[in-house]
Amino acid sequence: MNYIKYAWDNLRHRKLRSFLTILSILIGIAAIFTLVSFGQGLSNFVDVISSEVGTDKLIIQSKGIGAPGTDKNFFIEKEEVDFLSKINGIDETTGVYFSVAQIEHDRSKKFVFMGSQNMNYKQLIMEVYTLKLHSGRDLKKGDKKKVVMGYNYQLPKKIYETQLRLRDKIKINGEEFQIVGFYEPVGNPQDDSNIYLTNEGFESLMPETKDKFQFAIARVQKGINPGDIADKATIKLRKFKDQKEGQEDFFIMTYEQLIQTFNNILGVINGVLVLIAFISLVVAGVNIMNTMYTTVLERTKEIGILKAIGAKNHNILLIFFIESGMVGLFGGSLGVGLGWGISTLGGRIATDAGYQMLQPIFPLELVIGCLFFALFIGAISGLMPARQASKLLPVDALRYE
Repeated sequence: MNYIKYAWDNLRHRKLRSFLTILSILIGIAAIFTLVSFGQGLSNFVDVISSEVGTDKLIIQSKGIGAPGTDKNFFIEKEEVDFLSKINGIDETTGVYFSVAQIEHDRSKKFVFMGSQNMNYKQLIMEVYTLKLHSGRDLKKGDKKKVVMGYNYQLPKKIYETQLRLRDKIKINGEEFQIVGFYEPVGNPQDDSNIYLTNEGFESLMPETKDKFQFAIARVQKGINPGDIADKATIKLRKFKDQKEGQEDFFIMTYEQLIQTFNNILGVINGVLVLIAFISLVVAGVNIMNTMYTTVLERTKEIGILKAIGAKNHNILLIFFIESGMVGLFGGSLGVGLGWGISTLGGRIATDAGYQMLQPIFPLELVIGCLFFALFIGAISGLMPARQASKLLPVDALRYE
């Protein structure tokens, strides 16, 4: 306890230098805490979406350029969807139309994504889109001139200057449709600005796309491994289309594989960002080492007096080791507090911008990990200066001016 008090007194005696050293640790820990908390939040969002969608889904898509609906030269034909639906192990399959559409309201035109819904497979569609009705009613069979809008159309100055309401009329690619419902927010501006028609409504609006789906979705029967069915369906569809292995113009993925791919990309991005933040901690460690070396030089005579009155090498080593560790711990504590504040503020800004998916979370492991890491950086950075101080001979130290 005396060592801690002695180290604390020395830090207080050199307030400005201690503050600047602590500041360097603070910035690095705050950056790491903020980035990891958002990364954890994104991972949690993916887990929630994955649990809502379920792992019993397959995604069948043509190999094209860009997102579905942006390249009309690539599609899954209806006969291919019908073929997949007959494969043992697949419970139900439906094709989905998806395209960019021009919508017009009060003479203001916007380009958004438009998706279709097959009313015979309504539950499957809703699970994959993760859609829940917010107001009005959902689409039903026979709705050729009805549309259900994403959540953001209800917000003024979000997509249009004025909010859209139930029974409002909008033009889609020049044709008039009536709004019958709005969906709850999905969590990002892109999905929350989508619009949805029935398959019949989509085909009447864009007849050239009839029976040419941008992708298809399938549900695997209970108790069967989706990965095995995906491999089986790939082989069978390849034979059906008379294509060679490796030259398929389509791919079939399980939803679990899709989520894993996203998580891998997310992990790489988070890793790069944390690495950048870690560089600032390395700089902070060098700063602590430099400060401690300077402190050893300034306190050479003091070290000589301590040794003259009986202090051993390990006592001197421990004093400086604790002092540098305290610098790291103080910087880490303040960095965690600053990181929490930045993350919380960033989360609120993201929510206001429509990115509900960008919400940080603060697990206890993150807080403890950051504090321990800051303590470790501080202590290790002060180890070499502390060893130098402990090896000083009392006579040389007392003669030092």
